[in-house]
Amino acid sequence: MTVNEYQKMAMATLNPALAKKDVLINGVMGLCGEAGEAIDVVKKHLAQGHLLDREHLIQELGDVAWYLAETATALDVDLEEVFSRNIEKLRRRYPQGFAAQRSLEREE
Repeated sequence: MTVNEYQKMAMATLNPALAKKDVLINGVMGLCGEAGEAIDVVKKHLAQGHLLDREHLIQELGDVAWYLAETATALDVDLEEVFSRNIEKLRRRYPQGFAAQRSLEREE
């Protein structure tokens, strides 16, 4: 499946009663919430002595993906474009791959 196919399939479960601005708000709030749930899984592993619950973390990453797709949909952009733009930015920032010094000296 491509990322755009994922976006289309995932958005079949989008609440059709939401106005476009509410889709945007729900998307970014959902991203924050699900990212928090993902870090909670890692926190329990690193700080509380739990085994890493890999399956739970994968599920949370899936939820992050859903809200990313929702946010992109609210912006009328497909995920492939979002991903492509991110790669372009990373290539400009780190043309030879990550380098700590470039990270310290980069301009925003």
